[in-house]
Amino acid sequence: MASAATFFTITHMSRPLTRAAVTLSWPGRRRLAPSELNAGEVRSVWATEAAGGWLFEGDNAGVLRALAATEWRESFALAYLDPPFFTNREHAAWLRKAGGPRTARTRVPAFDDRWADLPEYLEALGARLEATRALLAPHGSIVVHVDPKTSHYVRVLGDEIFGADAFASEIVWRYRRWPSKTPNFQRVHDILLRWRKDPSAVPRWHQPYEPLAASTLATWGTKKQRAVFEENGRRARSSSTDEPTAGVPMGDVWEIGVIAPIARERTGYPSQKPEALLERLMAALTDEGDFVLDPYAGSGTTLAVAHRIRRQFVGVDASPVALQTTRERFEALGAPLRERTWPVTRTSSARTRAASPG
Repeated sequence: MASAATFFTITHMSRPLTRAAVTLSWPGRRRLAPSELNAGEVRSVWATEAAGGWLFEGDNAGVLRALAATEWRESFALAYLDPPFFTNREHAAWLRKAGGPRTARTRVPAFDDRWADLPEYLEALGARLEATRALLAPHGSIVVHVDPKTSHYVRVLGDEIFGADAFASEIVWRYRRWPSKTPNFQRVHDILLRWRKDPSAVPRWHQPYEPLAASTLATWGTKKQRAVFEENGRRARSSSTDEPTAGVPMGDVWEIGVIAPIARERTGYPSQKPEALLERLMAALTDEGDFVLDPYAGSGTTLAVAHRIRRQFVGVDASPVALQTTRERFEALGAPLRERTWPVTRTSSARTRAASPG
């Protein structure tokens, strides 16, 4: 863990809050050299038959930089990053042997989340945020999934890289889980931080809704409400129209359950997130046929959801267990990922998008 002697400084320059107007600093901070990022190293590549989905093996910083030197640059409508959470331990997956019963699983190392200190963690994450930025389309968004232990540092780091004016929202993902014994409030939420690539560009946005409150339904039913004002502009009352309502525009606190132990979508990978969480993000922030990027592919949830709702995707991971889990997941979906040769040419024509499996 970071020692008590580590001091972080936030520097805020004069307005406007453009890129680098906010800076997070600490003693000894440096930007990693390209040679330290394994620039351009792509070890293996797999793709779906229609080449609408891709999986890359390699250090994600290097793969991202390699992709930015190709036609993929500025192509992605959404990048979702679910990096390690600075737990300072090695995480294991519980994998089921092919053909074996669902309850029989073997423990294998999945990924290493051990760091010298918090600055090392932030330097590594910052390098990957920088590399991801080059791949986002002007209308694109990046969502970084962290926990409350590091979210405040990552927020400032992201403001430095994307610009404080590019910050769009902080989403609180609240879930229920088995309680732990602790002299504190139970930790039952993660943080999803979203920035836009170019705040002046028209963003991808499809308004999500949540159900009306029971009291609202009892009073107004399922019709849209209309405010009635007096001549002086003061609101007098509300009335209902004949037009049905879609619900309440969704807020930034999301109640989505974690994956149940016996859920069909569970793969045994330790950092797996529920498909419902990724589907909500993609439905709001992408159009059908858009490219979605996940540099920490893990169990392949982002890729599987993108495939199901007709988005194209690119996933990156260095863990053999993550790559195996993702490839097996796509085999089960009937969309096997077949090996390709690097360098590759992506297929992004409207014809390919229309043929993407649902």
